[in-house]
Amino acid sequence: MEPISHNSTALNNTTTIIAATAEYVKAKLSGEGSGHDWFHVERVWKNAVRIGATENADMFVVELAALLHDIADWKFAGGDESAGPRAAREWLERVHVDEQTIAHVCEIIRDISFKGAGVTTSMKTKEGMIVQDADRLDALGAIGIARAFAYGGHKGSELYNPQVKPELHASFDDYKKSRGNTINHFYEKLLLLRDRMNTPTARRIAEERHAFMETFLQQFFKEWKGAE
Repeated sequence: MEPISHNSTALNNTTTIIAATAEYVKAKLSGEGSGHDWFHVERVWKNAVRIGATENADMFVVELAALLHDIADWKFAGGDESAGPRAAREWLERVHVDEQTIAHVCEIIRDISFKGAGVTTSMKTKEGMIVQDADRLDALGAIGIARAFAYGGHKGSELYNPQVKPELHASFDDYKKSRGNTINHFYEKLLLLRDRMNTPTARRIAEERHAFMETFLQQFFKEWKGAE
């Protein structure tokens, strides 16, 4: 695809806007090392399209929200939950997206994140449910395991510490303050996601990925004890 001028008023159809948004996000997030990089976004985008094809959803909203869901994640913005919606709005206004679509996309980005085991994070629209499912699928399975350890390394977290028990956080503030080890993250979030999927398609995909994580943890703890 030829480069698109992001200042052009010619961004007046959905295909062109989606392509420009993908180009913009790729430039912003390529090379990011915590597992929240362009390739993560691309996988979420593809899974959102796959799930959305079975749900009769507004795919323009779905694709924009999937592409922009990590454009300014609160984890990398000093805990500021408004950073993502604000950055998404700035971009979407720049490419002349209508206000109703912008508001919908920003609402999805605001609500999408996991906020703790004890916090309900239900999405208000079908489109939000699809994008949330697509994002959560990328936290499961082999990719989910790899991303968990990439993020743990990025934060300087311990690999595992048997003396530190998992905590099922009751509030988003508690979750944001958590400094637990990476293995605990499986019990505090990742293993909970299968049962929190919104759509039948995502629930089916999640089953295999969840089972793979359980197998990994069994092997991890076996090896942690030392050679037998």
